[in-house]
Amino acid sequence: MYHAKTLLTELNNEAATTRKFLALVPEDKYDWKPHPKSMSLKQLASHVAELPGWTHMALTTSELDFENNPYTYPTVGNTRDLLNFFDGQLEKGRTELEKASDADLLPVWTLRSGANIYSAESKGEVIRMSLNQTTHHRAQLGVYLRLLDIPIPGSYGPSADEMEGFQF
Repeated sequence: MYHAKTLLTELNNEAATTRKFLALVPEDKYDWKPHPKSMSLKQLASHVAELPGWTHMALTTSELDFENNPYTYPTVGNTRDLLNFFDGQLEKGRTELEKASDADLLPVWTLRSGANIYSAESKGEVIRMSLNQTTHHRAQLGVYLRLLDIPIPGSYGPSADEMEGFQF
């Protein structure tokens, strides 16, 4: 079982790191992709920015049905918009989690496309998955930034860029 206060702490901790990465996204490279099958930098960054809002969605709805709500990437025009969007999604998620009880994390939340069910997990599991998605896609974003020769911040300790000149 997940505890609302523990998830809130994790949401806040991950948000601080995520914001550092999003702030580095160069507007002039928004359409850049490392591979034809990859998301563009703008698509990836906007997806990372929306993920804290999944906490709000999980706690205020019982499902997401892509058949009735086709996925579209959030619209951002520049990095300032990206950060503002992220901050808004974070605030929505944080607000819901701050008032949630542990019992609020127990009901099942379903991700589907019509009759095709992708997952049916407790709301706590959905929030935990969204935190994992943040970490996963933020790491992808770090690779994109690295390939564009943009120094990246550390996530759970210093990055190679922050360690330059450091002697062991």
